[in-house]
Amino acid sequence: MAIRVVIADDHQIVRQGFRALLEKDGFEVVGEAEDGAEAVRLVKHFSPDIALLDIAMPNLNGIDAAREIQRASPDTRTILLTMFSEDHRLLEALRAGVSGYLLKTRAVEDLVRAIKDVTRGGVYLSRGLSRDVVDAYLARKPLATVELSPRERQVLQLVAEGKTTKEVASLLGVGVKTAESHRGRIMAKLNIHETAGLVRYAIREGIIQP
Repeated sequence: MAIRVVIADDHQIVRQGFRALLEKDGFEVVGEAEDGAEAVRLVKHFSPDIALLDIAMPNLNGIDAAREIQRASPDTRTILLTMFSEDHRLLEALRAGVSGYLLKTRAVEDLVRAIKDVTRGGVYLSRGLSRDVVDAYLARKPLATVELSPRERQVLQLVAEGKTTKEVASLLGVGVKTAESHRGRIMAKLNIHETAGLVRYAIREGIIQP
């Protein structure tokens, strides 16, 4: 039986390229998503073997989408695609339950092998990534960042992307007062009191891209 894959990237040409590459090697691409929230919905519907996620997507980034997928479909393994090799992003991805962390500059060469390794239960990291980060993950060293809940991280991303409170409420299916409450708790936790500060924090933490 072919390995079933969902591809999530906000660039259609990238999705098409990965689909062609994977189908050529016998994989079955069961769905494509242009943002993290759509990726989670597709995984819930199809329960694929692999979710291939770009780390920088609108509405819900790849790391937070991976967290949601772990809860919604525990048998689905996630692989992140990224242009960034920073240690803190890799460590956060591993702690989110990601099984593969693949640099886009190596995706064409490594993607098929990464999917096969991950499907067999392994963890795949692109060559050149820091071994110290993997050791820190295995040692469960604490992250030096403020802990936001998955919902708070999603609200933060939407606010940093310029969404109004009404738009945030609509996208999340909650009331405006609930969305305002989330925003207030985020600001209190981060000790940030204006939207520009939230944007800067989200960029620094890799939640959105500048």
